[in-house]
Amino acid sequence: MTSEKRLSWLMSLSEERRTSILQTLNETERKELRYHWELWARSRQLPPESDWRLWLVCAGRGFGKTRAGSEWIRSVARSHPGARIALVGATLPEARAVMVEGESGILACCPVKFRPAFEPSRRKLTFPNGATANLYSAAEPETLRGPQHTHAWCDELAKWENAGNRAERTWDNLALGLRLGDRPRVLVTTTPRSVPLMKKLIAGDASGDTVIVRGKSEDNASNLPSRFLKDMRRQYGQSALGRQELDGELLIDVEGALWTRGLLERCRGADGGVLVRVVVGVDPPASARGDACGIVVAGLGADGFAHVLEDCSVRRPTPERWARAVAYAAERWNADRVIAEANQGGAMVESVLRAASVNLPVRLVHASKGKVARAEPVAALYEAGRVFHVGAFPALEDEMTGLGTGGDYQGPGRSPDRADALVWALSELMLGAHGQPRVWVQ
Repeated sequence: MTSEKRLSWLMSLSEERRTSILQTLNETERKELRYHWELWARSRQLPPESDWRLWLVCAGRGFGKTRAGSEWIRSVARSHPGARIALVGATLPEARAVMVEGESGILACCPVKFRPAFEPSRRKLTFPNGATANLYSAAEPETLRGPQHTHAWCDELAKWENAGNRAERTWDNLALGLRLGDRPRVLVTTTPRSVPLMKKLIAGDASGDTVIVRGKSEDNASNLPSRFLKDMRRQYGQSALGRQELDGELLIDVEGALWTRGLLERCRGADGGVLVRVVVGVDPPASARGDACGIVVAGLGADGFAHVLEDCSVRRPTPERWARAVAYAAERWNADRVIAEANQGGAMVESVLRAASVNLPVRLVHASKGKVARAEPVAALYEAGRVFHVGAFPALEDEMTGLGTGGDYQGPGRSPDRADALVWALSELMLGAHGQPRVWVQ
């Protein structure tokens, strides 16, 4: 009886009978057994039985996506001595640290007798039977122009760089090179984000050769610290970030939203270099028991581009607490101005801020338009590529993508406090007195 047939027979037994048999194994046999992935894997971590071309594992953090990818690569290499595999990560360091050398990476998942030789300088793994795998970076699409492959594993595809359409160019070059063997296949393991390439792949589900597997962090609860899951659920719950990062849900843009998630992904940039101005936008809570005080720091670069630097908003604060948070942000970033909406509280807003820091450079602004009307010219700056986010600001971006042109707010909370603070900050930096974009000459 072959090892595959023995494993199939073992899996067909009842759990009690299987446990009884496993307890009879000696230490050597038990060590060998740990490499029988089919015995330990959950069904959604195993390749689909259908004739698929793209297997998309779209799941929350901690689901076991990396282990599923590493085990699939081991299986491909073992079954296809002539396999030529592409391993594509967001960057080369990430591909090496996670896909190859990580605790759930390829080297850790292979038994000693079938462990590949890894040559970091050549970005290459060579298995004992001759199968090979090469590492590629999604930040360098042209490196996939030319090489041919039989199989590919793409990790954290939703993180691939979108600037200059690098993500889609990487995917296209990879797809055009999958022309070896009778059944070229691609596995994608990722936590979903609403970026153009993700939406394109999911739309391809209708073609029949794409299999999408979804999962939550809790699916792998037996291998995760219970405290981790409890803390993450308490902190993020059913927020947009929790639904995306824990539940593996692809969040679809609100119809008619001023900002889409794809637009925000295209607007991620570096730190902005030399900043000629820094302001702190503040949307004070309407009352002492308001939902949140929006506090957003933005800077104007010497090149005329705006850079969103930090979201330091505070939830359910007392007046003293949100005022201290504003003062601290202004001091930390050496801001030359604090722009605070005064519709709710008037002079009280300024007095609270002055109490926190007597030298705080405060300017009060009054909203004569609705939130959406104020936000529209700022959203136009994003469309024109004039604003960049230095990093990711999930709570702020959830609110931004919830502001629709119809005037309805469909984001988290009762009001887009963070987004409003952002609008005040960027209006101060980039817009004229009448809310029209300034002309910058480079």
